[in-house]
Amino acid sequence: MTMATVTRTPHSQRPGPRPPDRPRGGFVRTLWGSTIGKKTVMAVTGLLMLAYLLVHMFANLKVFFGPEEMNGYAHWLRTLGEPLLRHGWFLWIARVVLLAAVVLHGVSAYQLSRRDIAARPVKYQHQRRQASYATRTMRWGGIILALFIVWHVLDLTTGTVNPRGQEGHPYENIVAGFQNWYANVIYSVAMLAVGLHIRHGFWSAAQTLGVTRPGAARLLKAGATLLALVITAGFLSVPIGVMTGVVN
Repeated sequence: MTMATVTRTPHSQRPGPRPPDRPRGGFVRTLWGSTIGKKTVMAVTGLLMLAYLLVHMFANLKVFFGPEEMNGYAHWLRTLGEPLLRHGWFLWIARVVLLAAVVLHGVSAYQLSRRDIAARPVKYQHQRRQASYATRTMRWGGIILALFIVWHVLDLTTGTVNPRGQEGHPYENIVAGFQNWYANVIYSVAMLAVGLHIRHGFWSAAQTLGVTRPGAARLLKAGATLLALVITAGFLSVPIGVMTGVVN
């Protein structure tokens, strides 16, 4: 009877532990799949939309300087980038970028909300009262703004629901649109939601992007409140101007 000879592999030649599998899809997929990645996407897209709101607000204020000023600005936007871009292309590029920002912002917010619910399957016995009004209404504010964007496009971009709806004449379209009480109510509610969203969102974006020092935090909170008030007042001044006859 013979015994099999067992050959032992030297310890130095034994294979080490298997390295963990790398996540498939690369850096972008890994970033999108993480909580901090989704918060970063929300912060960046939120700041992009905030920059757009500031430019859009100042552009809207041109309505107080008459139809030539407002309509001339609208014509300039359509020719921006020529001759490299064709007529109106800049506006469509801006619309596509903004639409992508809105979609990414909304999807990130929804998925983060679902993760938060999944992490706390049992409801709190006592609701936290420390949260501000803006914090508690961020979700509904986002829904209101999403619906308003659809209305705003149908009103002043396509002219579908606007009583006048003539392309290239934003001044006349604005005056005609705000003659209706329901348009003023929709616009005013949406702008108040914008203000609350900016106040909370700007501060949340700053925290996500690494602003944690107490002095800077206080300054940013004050700046977020001031920015929200300025933007809200700037947008609301247009329907108020039409309703009071200042813009006609």
